[in-house]
Amino acid sequence: MLKISNSVEIPLSEIEFDAIRAQGAGGQNVNKVSSAVHLRFDIAQSSLPVYYKERLLAFSDQRISSDGIIVIKAQKFRSQDKNRDDALERLSLLIKKATVVKKSRRATKPSKNSQKRRMDSKNKRGKVKSLRRKIDF
Repeated sequence: MLKISNSVEIPLSEIEFDAIRAQGAGGQNVNKVSSAVHLRFDIAQSSLPVYYKERLLAFSDQRISSDGIIVIKAQKFRSQDKNRDDALERLSLLIKKATVVKKSRRATKPSKNSQKRRMDSKNKRGKVKSLRRKIDF
C-alpha cells in the first residue's frame, strides 16, 4: 500500500511497473541490466476518492497524459528496487501537490498614512532637485 494521507492509500496492484534499461553512463552494466523503472498509474481506474481524481486530472503536469495516466521514469539509482521506491515516492508527492489548495490572494489598499508619507517624500525630493537648478536673475 502506498500511503498518501491518513485516510487515503493506494494498493500496489493499481500501479504498473516496467523495468527498462537506464540511459547515460554506466559502462557494460548499462547494456545488460534493466535497472530503471517506468511507473504507470491510471487515475480514472484507481480507488482514489473522487476529489483526488478531479484535482489530479485538472492539475497541470507533464507527467500526466491527456488520457489521465501518470507516467514516472525513475533511473536515479543503480538498483531497480531503489528506483521503484523512488518512483513510488515521486507519485505520492505528485498526488499530494495536486491536492493542495492555494490560499486566494486578497487585494489590499495602502494605508492613508503610508500614502501621506510617500507624497511627502516625493515633494521633499522634488524640492531638493529644484534647488539644484540655475537661478535666473
